[in-house]
Amino acid sequence: MLKRPSYCLLLSALAVFSCTKTTPPAGTANGGRSEKLGSHLQYANPFMGTGPLNDPKDMGYTTPPDWRGAWAGLVFPGSSLPNAMVQLSPITEFHTGAGYDYEDSVIVAFAHTNKGHWNLCHLPVLPVTGGANAKGDYSSRFDKKTESASPGYYGVMLQDYGVQVELTSTLRAGFHRYRFAQKDNRSIVFKLAQSNERVTNWAMEKVGDAAVQGFQETGRQTVFFYGMLSENIQNLDVRGPGTKDGLAVLHLPDGGKKPVELRVGISFVSIENAKQNLAQEIGSRSFEQVRRAAADTWETMLARVDVKGGTPKQKEMFYSCLYRSFLWPALRSDLNGEYRDTKGNVVKADFNYYTEPSLWDTYRNKDVLMSMLAPEASTDVIKSLHDVGKKTGFIPTFFHGDHGAAFIAGAYQRGLTNFDVQDVYRLLLRNANVEGGTRPHIKEYIEKGYIATEEAPNPQVETKGKAGVSKTLEYAFDDYAVAQLAKILKDTANYRTLMARSKNYRNVFDSGTNFMRGRLANGQWVKNFNPEYPYYEYMYREANAWQVSFFAPHDMPGLVKLYGGPQAFEAKLDSLFTVPWNPSYIARNVSGFIGQYCHGNQPDHETPFSYYFIDKPEKSQRRLDEIMERFYGMGKNQLGYSGMDDAGEMSAWYVFSSTGLYPFSAADARYIVSVPVFEEVQWHMPGGKTLTVKHTGTGRNLRSIQVNGTANQGYFVPYALFRDGGEVAVITQ
Repeated sequence: MLKRPSYCLLLSALAVFSCTKTTPPAGTANGGRSEKLGSHLQYANPFMGTGPLNDPKDMGYTTPPDWRGAWAGLVFPGSSLPNAMVQLSPITEFHTGAGYDYEDSVIVAFAHTNKGHWNLCHLPVLPVTGGANAKGDYSSRFDKKTESASPGYYGVMLQDYGVQVELTSTLRAGFHRYRFAQKDNRSIVFKLAQSNERVTNWAMEKVGDAAVQGFQETGRQTVFFYGMLSENIQNLDVRGPGTKDGLAVLHLPDGGKKPVELRVGISFVSIENAKQNLAQEIGSRSFEQVRRAAADTWETMLARVDVKGGTPKQKEMFYSCLYRSFLWPALRSDLNGEYRDTKGNVVKADFNYYTEPSLWDTYRNKDVLMSMLAPEASTDVIKSLHDVGKKTGFIPTFFHGDHGAAFIAGAYQRGLTNFDVQDVYRLLLRNANVEGGTRPHIKEYIEKGYIATEEAPNPQVETKGKAGVSKTLEYAFDDYAVAQLAKILKDTANYRTLMARSKNYRNVFDSGTNFMRGRLANGQWVKNFNPEYPYYEYMYREANAWQVSFFAPHDMPGLVKLYGGPQAFEAKLDSLFTVPWNPSYIARNVSGFIGQYCHGNQPDHETPFSYYFIDKPEKSQRRLDEIMERFYGMGKNQLGYSGMDDAGEMSAWYVFSSTGLYPFSAADARYIVSVPVFEEVQWHMPGGKTLTVKHTGTGRNLRSIQVNGTANQGYFVPYALFRDGGEVAVITQ
């Protein structure tokens, strides 16, 4: 019997699945997508973003010899449904961003969870023949020509073992199909001591002729599994259970002639729930049936946006990015409604419980996109954040800032109202006012109007600090976001207070240098100041002064005025894109430059649109076109990004920018209009309405905007166009 955590439920029942005859895999070589796909699915390439980025011309510097290169996309190519619990994907190296690097030539396992953020990669398994290899481990070389993928499917040949592997999945279960060239000495290795997180305990046991169960515990969470084989198990050899060097080897009987199918249900609650998830989501369905259902799900999702025109690369980038935008946050509740809450308790709800979004990255565009095209899932994400807030006293965030405020305020204005907005607002007010919660140093921020920096005599990239400038800028925007809910809920007093605080970005603007600059507790400016040098948390969060100094998406007219007016602002923006990056300034997640502008990280992703606020949209368009052309589909294999996809933010930036509508301020329900790369874009909204964006003209300089045949005033259009349908004509010269 397994030695499991006390909350794990024991199982004794055994369900036997019949083996179903399947057809050979359909795919194209060298990282191609599978054949016979739907009209939209054919353009979505799960390998996009997996390629390395190491050309100094692309990165801005030469990487140290022990680096792979920049962090590039850090995405996984395996099978997943939108916002699923399971992401079944190959692992080429543990303790990397997504566990997979396109240029690698060895696969060590296939894991059942993934995000692309140095965590997860739970429950790794690998089909093998014979024992350990010459290196003393279980792994296999593979030829890229045998690797193929499409949304909901991954396939590869394990060269050293002669095993053709195919993977597909449901929301909470993974489906493996193995074709062994060798009929004898076949095994499946469960590497339960390994994941991208530190494994603290694990166990596995045989519970029937063709079933196994177990768990993998890390410092963060415990993942339970129940697995069914398509043929009986000869025996299970568990080596060093619970230890850091142990593993389990499931031996199959000799003489097998049919493909071996392994169905694995998972749960973050119990083995019993994992078994139920498997039985209800896969049951006796064949591999091809599950694969087709996954493809149909993705085709339905991708078909919500139709694009016409554009180059083949632009179509591939668009649908690959749209696909990437719907993989996170991940489902955590089981089919019976149970989930493990932030306190570790098993509770049950009438909504789907999700992980927290990667808010520092994704609030600005990806979470907006999800709220538009997947409103029910987005509502459940807000309910999940609320669940955490009720049990901790604060709406949670991710990494930095308090951007759940922008996500929720913006989503509410876009029609996502099926949650307890009064109580969520109450908690967001606590975030904005109470020390010890989501906003570190909030007391200082309220008292001073900024978060102070301590002078460092010789600051380096990794010098510790409060990231006080970035926090001040972000908290000011977050104040604005909460103020929008206050206005809707008619809380006039808090609305006025928060709107006044939203101007705090001005308190870290140094008019002597025209930069957002670190400020000491006594009000003086940090003396040792180099605006080109990047820091991880000293003054700035993963950025330099150039990259944060244009961040005030809620008050761009005020920012322009702060710089001295349109002419001075334009000159400063021009310099951002022309002052060359110093190649001796190396920060691993700061890469992909146009001058000082960095597209490889999020802090300045709104900045290319800033020319709009001085009535120079043509200058913004030149930069947007350059970014879309240069920084997506990069490198030798044209599979690289200029930086981390960060759970879909980099991808969602491309989706919006390429279609000509960008949510410049995520806390508002309006979109800035740019020139799409496509002739026509149709947004088919879940409510049944269609918004069509048409590009008229041969040039790339925006001349005018028409909404439903009438000239538009200004450069923004409201979200109501998505809700009610209509047409936006982008006229260029």
